[in-house]
Amino acid sequence: MSGTYKATGINLKTTPSGESDRLLTILTEEFGLIRAIAPGARKHKSSLGGRSGLFVVNQLLIVQGRSLDKVIQAESLESYPGLSQSLSKLTAGQYLAELALSQALSDQPQSELLCLMREHLSRIEKSPATLACLAQASFHLLALAGIAPQVQECCVTRKVITPDLADPDWKIGFSVISGGIVQLTELEHLSLDPSRPEKKSSTSSPRQVSSRSSAQKHPEWFAQLSALELWLLQQLAQPNLTQELLQVDESVLEPVYHQAWLSIERVLRHYAQYHLDRPILSAALIDACFLPANAPSSCP
Repeated sequence: MSGTYKATGINLKTTPSGESDRLLTILTEEFGLIRAIAPGARKHKSSLGGRSGLFVVNQLLIVQGRSLDKVIQAESLESYPGLSQSLSKLTAGQYLAELALSQALSDQPQSELLCLMREHLSRIEKSPATLACLAQASFHLLALAGIAPQVQECCVTRKVITPDLADPDWKIGFSVISGGIVQLTELEHLSLDPSRPEKKSSTSSPRQVSSRSSAQKHPEWFAQLSALELWLLQQLAQPNLTQELLQVDESVLEPVYHQAWLSIERVLRHYAQYHLDRPILSAALIDACFLPANAPSSCP
């Protein structure tokens, strides 16, 4: 990549630069993540003004620079105006952008990641079931990165788990550290086994700490899911959520489903933050957007 080059990409992050420019972080199909200046984009009559906005997909003509590349031409291919008309949808879009930024590579084609982002942003924009769409999008991005949680069988025993929807007291464990669902007896051993040493050796990595110590310091790494929550979680690997599942996200109609999607998002959030080793800053607004006013926040 040298001189002037063309790329198709979506703006995942935009920040003001100088008096009238914008600094863009763009996920491109051909070259992965690039950072480029859109000169004069903040001027009133700039041709790059709208094209340098968040979540706009452009066909770009870019000049390579010493430190930063420069966008000299942009032709819009797609945008998602519905995202900016709803705080919850905009927050969900920013959440996905952070996930994409945490796994995208530079100087390598990222066509699959770009395709996933475009597809799921479109679903979030058009569907009333924002929370369900966000959960599935998060799962698909984690799957593309090769770190999706195991939701079909116990991570410890390898036994296939089928939730009993007829039993209101049915529960399954979820361990962020182990990588997915865990039978409750095994989850108790993972999180509370007093026979495990609580100190780490000088050669161990920061994550190689005892399970008991982890449970005490990071309780969000261990959770229990209901039969409905696991059943919904198991549907996320499918290419599309059925219309039935999307409709039940409306909290006024089906509060039990709304609460289930909240729990699933929370589990996937902590799982992604742990395995990608970075916080999802936009997640702080998820609780504000979706939790009932009298419900406690789960933000770490």
